[in-house]
Amino acid sequence: MTRFGDFQTLCSQVPSYTWCNLFYRQLQTNDPAILTGLSQPAASAPVGVNPECGIPKVNTNGSLGNIANIVACGLSLFVVGALIYFTGRRKAAVGRVELRIFFALYLLTLPFQLITTGSLLTQGSTALVVLTALHAGLVATLFWTLLANAIVATQIVEDGTLSSIVPFSIISVAFFAATTYISLDVGLTFTHVLGTSNPPQSINSIPLFVFTSIWPGVAALIYFGIMLYIVLGILNEVRPVWYYVIAAILFVLSQLDYFLLSKIICRGSSMKVDGSFIATILETACVVTLYFAWRGITEEDWDNDLYYPS
Repeated sequence: MTRFGDFQTLCSQVPSYTWCNLFYRQLQTNDPAILTGLSQPAASAPVGVNPECGIPKVNTNGSLGNIANIVACGLSLFVVGALIYFTGRRKAAVGRVELRIFFALYLLTLPFQLITTGSLLTQGSTALVVLTALHAGLVATLFWTLLANAIVATQIVEDGTLSSIVPFSIISVAFFAATTYISLDVGLTFTHVLGTSNPPQSINSIPLFVFTSIWPGVAALIYFGIMLYIVLGILNEVRPVWYYVIAAILFVLSQLDYFLLSKIICRGSSMKVDGSFIATILETACVVTLYFAWRGITEEDWDNDLYYPS
């Protein structure tokens, strides 16, 4: 029976599910007999733990790795870089500094995603475990910065000042450190409290599941709720609402593609691509839409009247 925090179903049914890299190493160290099927040998194993379908490691029988997602991540880097530049030009916009931090963190997740889901490194290698743990830390922190942007938008604290940046940064560091440590413990089993699954085949970690699966969804939900309240309840604007609605739809579609369609695409392409590249495209489109939503409720320079009353 599946318990809260079990990754067994996700790691076998969802191709290129990043956090499975941690459990592969855990099983390889503690109970390698559990690794069967596509997960053996490690030199050719795809991302996952005994996955039903997965893209083999690069150079295995001509495999190019997860080439579609590698390209999608590479192109997204340029798109997000442009967002950071254009955000910086809006000197008078509320939350400019905090939004640039959010974009910068999303930018940082892309090369990590490219490597950890790209079938480029050998499963079970220390390098892959460490990079996956850092990726997990960045993802958890990313969603904190998303939520923090909504809090800043309420003008509870003045954006871009120490009263905003200091707590913003401290909590960001806390999320990154906690999630990265938990992830490293799962992969390298420093302790038996957070690290080892019991029983091993359940590949279970409640803290990792909370930080990488529950927290992102909760943070996104609260963010959209706060922003809709600000736009409709405070600014009495309608047009920006549609940007937030579109962004929410894109985010949901990216998750549905990743978790429901990825295996279908993997099988249909004979294990050459999976749905992760579509999820990356949709997530980047969501981030772009958030930029336009923010642009629609802020002013570009100090010569214009601000929406927010002083």
